[in-house]
Amino acid sequence: MRTFRLFVGGIAALFLLLIASLCFGEAQISFKVVFEALFHREDILSHNVIWDMRMPRAILGVISGAGLAAAGVLLQTVTKNPLASTDTLGINAGAYFMVVVGTIYFPTLLHQSPFLFAAAGGGVAAMCAYVLGGGRSTSPIRLALSGMIIAMVIGSFTSALHIFHATETQSLFLWGSGSLAQLDWKGVTYAWPGVSIVIIVAFFMGKQFDVLILDESTAQSLGQKVNLTRFAGLALAVLVASVVVSVVGPIGFVGLVAPHLVRLSGLRKHNWLIPATALWGAVLLTAADVLTRMVRSSIGEMPVGAMMAIIGAPWLIWLILRKLNNSGTYSASSMSIGRNRVRIRFPIIAFIMLFFVVSFILITMTMGGTRIPLSQLFASLIGADEATSYSILLNLRLPRTLVAACAGIALSVSGVLIQASVRNPLADSSILGVTSGAGFGALLVLIAWPQLSIIFLPIAAMGGAILAAAVIFLFAWRKSLNPPVLILLGIAVSAVGSAGIQALIVLGPLWGSESYIWLTGSTYGRTWDQFLIICIFLVVLLPLAWWLGRRFDLLAFSDDSAIGFGLSVRKTRFAAMTVGVLLSAGAVASVGTVGFLGLIVPHMIRSLIGHNTRQSIVLSSLLGALLLVLADAIGRTILAPVEIPSGLLITLIGAPYFLFLMFRSHTRKL
Repeated sequence: MRTFRLFVGGIAALFLLLIASLCFGEAQISFKVVFEALFHREDILSHNVIWDMRMPRAILGVISGAGLAAAGVLLQTVTKNPLASTDTLGINAGAYFMVVVGTIYFPTLLHQSPFLFAAAGGGVAAMCAYVLGGGRSTSPIRLALSGMIIAMVIGSFTSALHIFHATETQSLFLWGSGSLAQLDWKGVTYAWPGVSIVIIVAFFMGKQFDVLILDESTAQSLGQKVNLTRFAGLALAVLVASVVVSVVGPIGFVGLVAPHLVRLSGLRKHNWLIPATALWGAVLLTAADVLTRMVRSSIGEMPVGAMMAIIGAPWLIWLILRKLNNSGTYSASSMSIGRNRVRIRFPIIAFIMLFFVVSFILITMTMGGTRIPLSQLFASLIGADEATSYSILLNLRLPRTLVAACAGIALSVSGVLIQASVRNPLADSSILGVTSGAGFGALLVLIAWPQLSIIFLPIAAMGGAILAAAVIFLFAWRKSLNPPVLILLGIAVSAVGSAGIQALIVLGPLWGSESYIWLTGSTYGRTWDQFLIICIFLVVLLPLAWWLGRRFDLLAFSDDSAIGFGLSVRKTRFAAMTVGVLLSAGAVASVGTVGFLGLIVPHMIRSLIGHNTRQSIVLSSLLGALLLVLADAIGRTILAPVEIPSGLLITLIGAPYFLFLMFRSHTRKL
């Protein structure tokens, strides 16, 4: 009876939502008119709108929701990971990237076979996340983090293509946020065969997938070809997700929420689980689509992908807290990404780095549209040389370079503290949602109050970052700020912030403006005002981080060991997170969202000196400043007069390095 109620309830809910989806839109259409159009269609405007626009959109929502939900349940079964889905494994990001590549370089081929591009990108991303996350031995947190890192890397390359090919890719922003909008039945005609075939094949393979729930040796003793079944499940998930993404764009959380929603009813056998999950996935996505049209504002309709993130993120938060209450599934929080190989004495390496930082600051000030010989640099700085050179250095290059150096310091030290707090070298402000929260806050001000002065942009960024961190702390406090809780809640908050950013880009007149460049992290046009802002953060927070450094060292031990040393773990972890978040907020307020710096710099330093928080703060400050100053100089000279955002260059440098570290960690375990 419980299974019967699950299916009957899902069908009833889906039917009511489909009727609602036909009623809501640009123009409200009454139920009576919808009923007449369905059963007695006439050649009038309202009936044509229902049959040619709203009906294809509603049916496509059902097909897409069913496909994404089926992909989610297959991925969770294959990986034995309750956090696996098309978005947490980076499939959506990979498919989006390949469609952007096809739009720019192979438009004719993309128009003929969009599925091939989406499948290639999604398949490669999924395999990278699965392999780099540890394969079959992975934990839920490791897989979720690996998928998010892969998605960040791919997203950074996608942003680069958007910036350098703005004209060709402008039309992809709505699709890239997830959209069910249709003008005809072509999308439905394209999507339904592939989705239907995959769901049917998965249904008939249900018994094989049931055996995967057992451990591998037991499954093999029962005659199950485990590797073949696992590959088949992964291939089916990638195929159905690619079909959906190639039509409606990347939509997250459907494949994460629907399987858990169905499992709450007690279903475990895949012959029932797969069709039930597909049904409720269709219900979820259709409900999200109806909500987007019900809350339509004066600036337009929110993308359905953003609405699905708003629905799914609270569910993910609840799931995290529930799992931690009932099981130890998420107990493993550490994630090694390489052992120490080199140890250099702290004073020597500090002196070398300081020398390079000062040298690069001086050298980069001579670089730009107007070349200033190094021999004239000091004379120009004090005004003894030409007035033009003095003005360029004092008002343009010097504040810009110093802001880059200070932001590099803030981001790197933030990474040190956050990684110490959560005992995980894959954590930083981007993972914890602080960066996306800051970006959303800034863009919200630009959309809602465009008449405000630009000085409110950093204020809004700081507000968004602090709000994101506050949400995480609020839910994690009762868990003693447990590292797995912090990381997983950060992933949920980051997803909401990223969805909000995508929605604002679609709704607002942001494309081609400086705000999108700011999202990628840019030191362009920075003045003494930004330098003053970031200096305030550094002067207040760096001494505090140094003073607490000894306590932060004890966080490397288990909680029980740290408590045995007399440490108040929760308060110390809260202090480290707070200082790290505020430093990141100050950097974002000054230069925008620069990713990967807080991830890679602390690890580079640990590979040189080992674990010592105070020494890591000093050396990470110097290395972070050096890297961001170098990125700023390269960005403004390599394609002059066109500037490449510094954050984009940091990503292009840091992403391959970080992927190498993850790969090395995986191969060592093998």
